[in-house]
Amino acid sequence: MKTISTILLIVLFLVIYTNIMQAQTTQIKLNQVELMKQFIGTWKSEFGDSTIFTSENKPFGNGMICISQIVSKGKIVDSVTQLFGYDNKTDRFIIAELKTSSPVIELCSTWFSSKNTGEIVVINPDNAPYIFKFEFKTPDIIIQTAIANGKVVNEITLTRIESDIKK
Repeated sequence: MKTISTILLIVLFLVIYTNIMQAQTTQIKLNQVELMKQFIGTWKSEFGDSTIFTSENKPFGNGMICISQIVSKGKIVDSVTQLFGYDNKTDRFIIAELKTSSPVIELCSTWFSSKNTGEIVVINPDNAPYIFKFEFKTPDIIIQTAIANGKVVNEITLTRIESDIKK
């Protein structure tokens, strides 16, 4: 009986010790507001069918205002305005997006998961299956991948054509 009690005590100690050790692993907290400043400036992406996407991103408080256009063969196909605001409680940005082509206000959440990468997740229920992953390949090149239902549906490369960042 004493042997069984000793074994149970050792097992219990190991389980508790293992949980304590796992709880002590910490991730480095990223400064989301500073990292988001990497987007400041004017960005451009060219699609193969004479369609050009441009986005002008300006700082606004602890967030950003983005005004974008999609132009095809010299005509504006769509315009998008986004307001990014930092949420202290979730340590993420909330995005409210309006498009001229849609009556729906798109709501998204975005954050950096490393200094170069992050995600944008659509959070309003009608469009929730979309996730966008972004990666800064260089300070002036971003690869953005659209994912729906676990599958890549689109990938674009954005190039900074003008910077408002003061170095």
